[in-house]
Amino acid sequence: MTVLASREPVVTPSQPARRTWHRPALVVLLLGTAVLYLWGLGASGWANAFYSAAAQAGSQSWKALFFGSSDAANAITVDKTPAALWVMGLSARLFGVNAWSVLVPQALMGVGSVWLLHATVKRTSGPAAGLVAGLVLALTPAAALMFRFNNPDALLVLLLVAGAYCVVRAIEKASPRWLALAAVAVGFGFLAKMLQAFLVLPAFAVAYLVAAPVSLGKRLLHLLGALAATIAAAGWYLLVVALWPVADRPFIGGSQTNSLWELVFGYNGFGRITGDEVGSVGGGGRGNGGGWGSTGLTRLFGSEMAGGIAWLIPAALLALGAGLWFTRRAPRTDRSRAALLLWGGWLLVTALVFSYMGGIIHPYYTVALAPAIAALVGTAAVQLWRLRANPAAAGLLSGGVALTALTTYLLLTDSSWQPWLAPAVLVGGLLAAVALFFAAHLTRWAARAVAAFALVVLLAGTGAYALATAATTHSGAIPSAGPTSGFGGGRGPGGFGGGPGGGRGGGPGSLLSTTLPGAQLTALLKQDASRYTWTAATVLSNSAAGYQLASGAPVMAVGGFNGTDPYPTLAQFQQYVASGAIHYFLGEGMTMQGSTGSDAAQQIAEWVAAHYPSSTINGVTVYDLAR
Repeated sequence: MTVLASREPVVTPSQPARRTWHRPALVVLLLGTAVLYLWGLGASGWANAFYSAAAQAGSQSWKALFFGSSDAANAITVDKTPAALWVMGLSARLFGVNAWSVLVPQALMGVGSVWLLHATVKRTSGPAAGLVAGLVLALTPAAALMFRFNNPDALLVLLLVAGAYCVVRAIEKASPRWLALAAVAVGFGFLAKMLQAFLVLPAFAVAYLVAAPVSLGKRLLHLLGALAATIAAAGWYLLVVALWPVADRPFIGGSQTNSLWELVFGYNGFGRITGDEVGSVGGGGRGNGGGWGSTGLTRLFGSEMAGGIAWLIPAALLALGAGLWFTRRAPRTDRSRAALLLWGGWLLVTALVFSYMGGIIHPYYTVALAPAIAALVGTAAVQLWRLRANPAAAGLLSGGVALTALTTYLLLTDSSWQPWLAPAVLVGGLLAAVALFFAAHLTRWAARAVAAFALVVLLAGTGAYALATAATTHSGAIPSAGPTSGFGGGRGPGGFGGGPGGGRGGGPGSLLSTTLPGAQLTALLKQDASRYTWTAATVLSNSAAGYQLASGAPVMAVGGFNGTDPYPTLAQFQQYVASGAIHYFLGEGMTMQGSTGSDAAQQIAEWVAAHYPSSTINGVTVYDLAR
């Protein structure tokens, strides 16, 4: 956006820093982010016990850590590649297995993401834009949720922002080394959340192909090298697992054929797009409905998704359009336009995939949009402010604030949470928009006061909701942003359209939530646990996680997360029982949670109920398989 005459010079990375405020402001931003993400963190307990139990297993067994096993005896893995578990497992090894050792790494990843985003935006748009971008990311509710939780998304976001930083550095001098580092970051992002990490690759490639200051042939050659680096960084783990003897590793959870390739490209891959996920629960969301909500352009503005991410999406899209217009006559190598292509491509590709994917999708996935939104808003806010003497720039700046105020009003207006906030933001936003339009005619101090007021209004909705998210404990497999009251029982703003329902941290039975056992059952599981490979077995991973975290001993998750994985088979389970490997079986006979996949777990539960006497301890049916 630097092609128009501006009232204030644009600070570029090559210019000497003449302002002393930047470094103290960055320190305040990072300290504030750390407080937001760390304060009261232990109140969420095990958060997602499914991953906490795997971290516990990794702290006890190096093999379990490498494969991401649900238990230290290595029966079955979680249904993800394990990079995030490597971090949590190592933390648990160093500091013991507790809520803080599991959750603090994610909070620190959040601080790191804010710092890296600031550094990335600063290189193309100056320190002020970097600070605003970092602040927007920190105050995004989906970020406040995921950086205080132990799902893999925190590591994914950190690695993708690191990749964006490397791309910006690569574009500056057409550096194949920096481009390869970006590819490695995305490759390791794949090891955190598989194919979702690759959604940023089109934007990274287009930005470099357009703007790198070298010939087209060399640009293409550099991109081919980066592709090879991505494949190597992501593929080495797939290759190791494929070559590892099947009898000497755990079953690959989430697959039907004990194959990591199937998990990557099926259940957690293209199945998420088409809705064809064998063993999944709930069905796809194709067309006008389905188990994961209606698809379409309004999906991100509906139900729980809106509360986590929608506040600044319209402003970010406006910023992208304005930036591309103002840089339309810039040289090919213009860094401002390259940054717009990078962040805009990231936002558009990821948003469209999330909007139209027909398979499993949860509201917290939207945290992957937060860095791109923050970068676009931060860049546009500062650059348009510098160009405020131009009527078009002043109008766009004013319109962006008014649009954000209207978006916030619509998101909050139907809620019972802080009912005064919606009209306050709307009125304040309209006043700020008018003042911004005439800011070029105000005194220097008056103009700065208007800018500060506009920034407060811009972040009022998303910031208040992020604070409410941080003040709320979250648990279970499907957390969502927002306070505990209002919005239909804490589900987030009603939004502009339909979307998946469900409460924060809840779920049907034990499929999506975990309950720790009572003292008597915990003591029973601990008793003589060292004599058995698994102190107990039970259907569903979340059920197993609760028993395992309480007892500290391995618990076999029969059927994996959904109870539809074909491990163990009835014959395998009978062999384990005959060899004395499993002490107890916990829970009543079950029915299949999904309409597809294996019914081995149901067969096992029925066989146990038919052949072993039961007792009830702390409300749980217990079968002693050693009798």
